[in-house]
Amino acid sequence: MKKAPIAVLISGNGSNLQALIDACAAPDFPAKIVTVICNKDEAFGLKRAEKAEIPTQIIRNKDYTTREEFDEALHKAIVASGAEFVCLAGFMRLLTPGFVAKWQSRMINIHPSLLPAFKGMHTHEEALAAGVKTHGCTVHYVVAEMDSGPIIMQAEVPVLAGDTPETLGARVLEKEHKVYPQALKKMILTKTAAQSLSDE
Repeated sequence: MKKAPIAVLISGNGSNLQALIDACAAPDFPAKIVTVICNKDEAFGLKRAEKAEIPTQIIRNKDYTTREEFDEALHKAIVASGAEFVCLAGFMRLLTPGFVAKWQSRMINIHPSLLPAFKGMHTHEEALAAGVKTHGCTVHYVVAEMDSGPIIMQAEVPVLAGDTPETLGARVLEKEHKVYPQALKKMILTKTAAQSLSDE
């Protein structure tokens, strides 16, 4: 089976990266990770990639004077890796509209809330403060406006009495690890089907 080449962008622990690494190891999964790019030297996710023998690159945003210069370096690194799709997995940088446009409909992100509710940071605290009964995660296409792209897939968890942001976040993270590979697969199969139709 032909596997689509993927770049994964991370900033931290990389547990969603690990979920993607594990999924890509299956012979029938339609993607393979060709590069992991991180903007922080000490991120544990780099060790996960190295253990899986995936090439890694560190591109520090602090080494660039503008967001545009940083994003251009990112774009060049992704293209050089041969990746055709981009997954953001805990990548803690807002991407410029110019970068997003280059990867339009080929870049996805996972967000720890049921969008459009609770965009941005501190989603678990906000969900508890709002008193919602269900919370969860969303995989969506990346557009220029933060956390606003078309939704590919969502997964819900109940909010339990006595939940803290940590306990609620842990349950959401378990769902993230399941839904992100499923959403990636769905995106690739959708794109492949559309490409086949346009080639006919």
